[in-house]
Amino acid sequence: MADSSPNLSFPITLQHEHRLIFTREVFAAENLALAEVLTPREPGQTVRALVFWDRGLEPAFPGFGARISGWFAARGAALTLAALPVALAGGEQVKNDFAQLEGIWAAINAAGLCRHSYIVAVGGGAVLDLVGFAAATAHRGIPLVRLPTTSLSQGDGGVGVKNGINFFGKKNWLGSFGVPHAIINDLAFLRGLPDRERRVGLIEAVKVALIRDAAFFEFIAARVAELAKFESEAFEAVIRESARQHMEHIATAGDPFERGSARPLDFGHWAAHKLEQLSGFRVSHGEAVAVGMAIDLIYARRTGLLSEGDADRILGVIQGLGFELFAPVRQIRSATGRQDMLDGLEEFREHLGGRLTIPMIRAPGVRLEIHEMDGAVVKAAFDELRERYG
Repeated sequence: MADSSPNLSFPITLQHEHRLIFTREVFAAENLALAEVLTPREPGQTVRALVFWDRGLEPAFPGFGARISGWFAARGAALTLAALPVALAGGEQVKNDFAQLEGIWAAINAAGLCRHSYIVAVGGGAVLDLVGFAAATAHRGIPLVRLPTTSLSQGDGGVGVKNGINFFGKKNWLGSFGVPHAIINDLAFLRGLPDRERRVGLIEAVKVALIRDAAFFEFIAARVAELAKFESEAFEAVIRESARQHMEHIATAGDPFERGSARPLDFGHWAAHKLEQLSGFRVSHGEAVAVGMAIDLIYARRTGLLSEGDADRILGVIQGLGFELFAPVRQIRSATGRQDMLDGLEEFREHLGGRLTIPMIRAPGVRLEIHEMDGAVVKAAFDELRERYG
């Protein structure tokens, strides 16, 4: 007999597999890394995929779109392109233009994709965010394979479970959570990056080391000179470990879709997100995170959370890697830049909901959370940053 209770409750449990594959030259004819994840949902089914790629790859990898088409052509009838690869503008600005999102939806619709198809996104974090959001919302979700191409996306953003675009002038106001079908880190892409874009991935490695793993921070600190010159062995080791640390936290820390009030992976990010916005995104995410971490490190030292020795040593590592700790702030064109940056605290609270929760550290690898920040001390930290590094 049916339960007559007016209230019904049934648990729904979903098992996600968060997969990351490392390779080189993913679109070389003999490389099967992508083919091994673009598998049919039903036996005998032809797999159809649509590829969106960052046209900023073209200068470093001439003929990149044709290379993608050639790789698919070599796979035979079982794995086909639903349409020619679609080139997109890269960089954070692409996330500010709703027409870009509509264009991706139109391409998905024209190609006749369904939930048994795949979308492959090749590019930096902004392209992955934009295409990922389009994939998550078309047909309520088309499986997504990410191929991050920048150091920042290979070590952090591209290996996560978030997608988003900027709206109302706020970073990632529109977005979704979704575990990608797979992520493929092609380390060969890193060789084609200009120095500025290679460097920014290092700051997220420092961040995750500071909040999770003192030994990883010491690994970075011992190799600052090599990393500043992008020597391949050290550089690739740091990007690999950064990716592993980020993925492990997402998969095992108990809150992958951020239902709570804590975002421990966002150390230094409340100020960074605001700096990006106020600069009109002329300051990249990684450059802004370096500034945001510097503000929080000085704040932690001034409030007695972090020793002076630790704070100065960490700031020295960040600077030694080649990051400017105040210069990006000069990209803010408003007359009240410092005060405007403080608005980032409230936006951080609003974006997450609940009480303000800011990750801080007591020492490398020793994280804590604070729920209020003294505005006067934040301003003093900002002024000290300008005096020391301006």
